Amino acid sequence: MSVIDNYLQDQATATQKVELGRIRKIVQDLVPDAVEVISYGIPTFKYKGKNLVHFAAFTHHMSLFPTAAPIAELKDKLEPWATAKGTIQFTEDNPLPKQLIEEIVNYRLQSIV
Repeated sequence: MSVIDNYLQDQATATQKVELGRIRKIVQDLVPDAVEVISYGIPTFKYKGKNLVHFAAFTHHMSLFPTAAPIAELKDKLEPWATAKGTIQFTEDNPLPKQLIEEIVNYRLQSIV
């Protein structure tokens, strides 16, 4: 088992496990050579030695942490979700669409390369 498998296994609800697992799969498919680690206590994908994205579950929401730049760039597309400087919060009832996650990850890839 990987460190992210362990994190997912420990989540409170089955929906959190499934939703975070879905995000993980999207990132793995887009960036197969990204490395899975735990950073800041949460699942993280690293690419070329830099943090690509983090994701995590909390009591009342889940979050994707792509850094501040993609959030600022895609702010119009992110209106249905709560955002902060480097965080996009979503819920089981209002998950992030696959296409948006892919757009965020691709934006991050461009900033790392």
